[in-house]
Amino acid sequence: MTTLQTAAPSFRLPKMHDPELLIFVRHGQTDWNAEGRMQGHIDIPLNETGREQAAANGYRLCKFLEEEGLDPRALDYVASPLGRTRTTMELLRRGMELDAGAFRLEERLLELTFGRWEGFRLEDLADEEQDLILQRRADKWRFVPPGGGESYEMLMERVGAWLQTVKRPTVVVSHGGVYRVLRGMLEGLESAHAPKLSAPQDKVFVWRESSFTEV
Repeated sequence: MTTLQTAAPSFRLPKMHDPELLIFVRHGQTDWNAEGRMQGHIDIPLNETGREQAAANGYRLCKFLEEEGLDPRALDYVASPLGRTRTTMELLRRGMELDAGAFRLEERLLELTFGRWEGFRLEDLADEEQDLILQRRADKWRFVPPGGGESYEMLMERVGAWLQTVKRPTVVVSHGGVYRVLRGMLEGLESAHAPKLSAPQDKVFVWRESSFTEV
């Protein structure tokens, strides 16, 4: 029997360190993104669309920095250690005519893990995991996927700890979940709203003067 779930109370996320300039790029598309599968820590490579998105974001970012009179070589570059983010950063930097491999890796920028749900679409789990799917729908921020998964609340702890170390203008290549948590903290969004933020893979997000803009 399916257990009905009521929506959990929402709360405003704590605003943490407000960096001078933080540029966020989500990794390019993978086949699993296109299929709607939960990737988490499984290392799925970029597909051709994803490679094109990453390169285009490099050109887009280069143009933005040039218009703002900012030297791209003066920025810090950091990426999640998964292959899809490393490849995205390499293609991004090539598009900016920079050394493709000259960036740092940061474990705290890994995507949240979906535990035993990784590799599945939610519709694949609808019959056997219906109660858990309803729990997730009622409180996506706190929901912990079975089999060692992470909630957005858990992800906030490590991403927030990293955010407080950002002391210079920085370009980040990471994941959709990380973007939602990072933006939620920077803007002080409601916990119910942050996990639902759109995180397109063909945009560059710029945090400056305490607000986000898309490039």
